[in-house]
Amino acid sequence: MDRVEYQSLIIQDILNLHKSSELDLAPWYQRRSVWNNPQKSYLINTLHEQKPIPAVYIRHAIDLEKSKSIREVVDGQQRMRAIISYHANEFPSKHPSHAGKVKFSQLSKDQQQKFLLTSLPVGNLLGATDSDVIDIFGRINSISKSLNDQEKRNAAYSGDMKQFCLAQASSRMSFWRNYGIFSATDISRMNEVLFISDVILNLIKGLSDYSPKALNDLYKEYDEDFPESLATEKRLDQIFDLIASADPRLISDTIFQRQPLFFSLVLAIDQKKKLTVKKISTAIHQIDARFNAEENTTKEDEAFKIASTSTTQRIAQRKIRNSYILSFL
Repeated sequence: MDRVEYQSLIIQDILNLHKSSELDLAPWYQRRSVWNNPQKSYLINTLHEQKPIPAVYIRHAIDLEKSKSIREVVDGQQRMRAIISYHANEFPSKHPSHAGKVKFSQLSKDQQQKFLLTSLPVGNLLGATDSDVIDIFGRINSISKSLNDQEKRNAAYSGDMKQFCLAQASSRMSFWRNYGIFSATDISRMNEVLFISDVILNLIKGLSDYSPKALNDLYKEYDEDFPESLATEKRLDQIFDLIASADPRLISDTIFQRQPLFFSLVLAIDQKKKLTVKKISTAIHQIDARFNAEENTTKEDEAFKIASTSTTQRIAQRKIRNSYILSFL
């Protein structure tokens, strides 16, 4: 292979190449199109939001009989198919200026033009043989690290619930850092997204065990549509706005910096109505003091300590912590 030459193509260029049969989306080594509508919709939403997507890799060939170039998609076939399919009004996607999902034809003229002028990164493989292409295709699609449950979940789903959890977790990045809930390593492995996903599951379904299967089922159930998104977002905002109104040290310097206890605090605040920052602050200080006390503790205090230090993700321990925190709120 001579080299890889990078350039940008706007979406209209891709559509023109497809229309003129100059874009080969199904070379012999490619997988068939397997993306479902939520996956396609997520890609289009990413483009609407002007967020980056991975580069598409294309090998150029010449059709000597027709005297024209053929651009063979080495990697990015499903992204290209999704873009072409969206332009053909085959599925809707979320747009930042619309309340619900919209098809391409439902966009305003300005929004359509902005979409069609969106640039895509393209790596052109020049002088690439079949052997080069197979090697490159394998390298691009290899996995460089073992994935944890949340990373696997993030890769498996692309619909409404995944997008909602990602948005809720990322919008609180400064909170995670200021309050010391998650380290940089935690965030790099999507632990804050896992935390938010588990909170949302418990808000919707009620207090339950931590269960990777239950979270997978949640993502699957609301992959196509999450009708409770606005109500759930409102509940999360009310909880985090209350906590964020207090001094960060209220969390970072107490036992509630620990994720299982912070999880229980979040759910308890949701259950208690008309709470004030002062009431929450007082309750946290009292609980922290009793947790660290070496004498004059009650049976309830001891049960809370055990539930906070052993098998903390089970429903029995979550129920004990929930009742104990509510008694102070």
